[in-house]
Amino acid sequence: MLLLGIPLAVAVNRLIEEEATQQLASHAKSLLGEVEYARIQDQPIDEQQLERKYSQLYIQIYAKGTPPQVITVGTEPPESQKMTADAQSENGVYVAVSRDKTGVEREVRAWLFLILGLAAAALAVAVGLAIVQSRRLTLPLSDLAMIAERLGSGDARPSKHRYGIQELDRVAEVLDRSATRISDLLAREREFATDASHQLRTPLTGLTMRLEEIVAAADEPGIVKEEGEAAIVQAERLTAVIDELLATARRQRQAQAESVKLDALLDQQFIEWGPAFRRAGRQLRLAGTRGLQALGTGGGISQVISTLLENSLEHGGGTVTVTTSAKDKSIVIEVADQGRGIPEDLAPRIFERNVSGAGGTGLGLPLARALAAADGGRLELVRPRPAAFAFFLREVGDTGRNRVVRGPA
Repeated sequence: MLLLGIPLAVAVNRLIEEEATQQLASHAKSLLGEVEYARIQDQPIDEQQLERKYSQLYIQIYAKGTPPQVITVGTEPPESQKMTADAQSENGVYVAVSRDKTGVEREVRAWLFLILGLAAAALAVAVGLAIVQSRRLTLPLSDLAMIAERLGSGDARPSKHRYGIQELDRVAEVLDRSATRISDLLAREREFATDASHQLRTPLTGLTMRLEEIVAAADEPGIVKEEGEAAIVQAERLTAVIDELLATARRQRQAQAESVKLDALLDQQFIEWGPAFRRAGRQLRLAGTRGLQALGTGGGISQVISTLLENSLEHGGGTVTVTTSAKDKSIVIEVADQGRGIPEDLAPRIFERNVSGAGGTGLGLPLARALAAADGGRLELVRPRPAAFAFFLREVGDTGRNRVVRGPA
């Protein structure tokens, strides 16, 4: 405003003064012509007419002659406020025209006030635009700070806010991607905690049963010793389950796959679950081919079989038959009971998380399928009524290069 306003004010002041001076000079030349014309025509100069025509001017006319002629028209302005322009002819006529500078100064002030008003308006517009622009920048920054604070407090929902400013939009996109990653990490942590609690419950249940058997047979040292040894095995299995959970969390299960003798593993499962089935008045039966070996992890296979037996105990009925066989380059362990089976509307979704038809947690079968997939196998429902599940495992020597096995986590 200063760089443009001050030069403009000086220029306007000079322009108005020059215009007033030129106007006086024009009046002086015009009046000189009129006086010369009147002398040529031998006509007297009409002072009243000059006063009417140049009402706001002070006129002085001097003409040579005998005697010389001097004419004044109008009121002479103060010397300090006087502007004068003159003209002279070769015939000895001299004309001076004067006016008061007050009107010129008034016009200059009016223009200066106009310039000041425009400058103030421009300044107000600039301040307004600056405020709008600053709010346009600061509000998104405050919003981004709130989003970052929300992420730090554990609320990992993407905001999807965009502000029309490229740099801020890039920051918002980065925060949204971070929120998505944090949300996935939190979801995996929650699933891991849920899976861990569910997988630890089964060996703890077996350990509890063994301890109950020990308490019930406190007067029979042989049974106490046998059940104590079984309890130690259960504790070791509990430790193995914890190791398996940690390995799964680190995604190292495939690298730990080894040859597992199924007979010993299934015999151990029958020893663990036999008392529970006997108390329920039901039987466990092992059938099929003996001496099979499969690729996997002992803890993972045991956990899958244990989940299937527990599921049959709680939701099935009659005798539970565990059948082992070798089919199509796969080792198959089938667990079937004689109960009512799985409803038709529930069968297609039986491996989905939180899906249960009998008031359970809905986590056992999804976790069992995830463990089977982690060992390079798969768990399938082969018959809904009565229920029969098949656990397919890799044969020993199968590298898995031409085999794609997937299971939900």
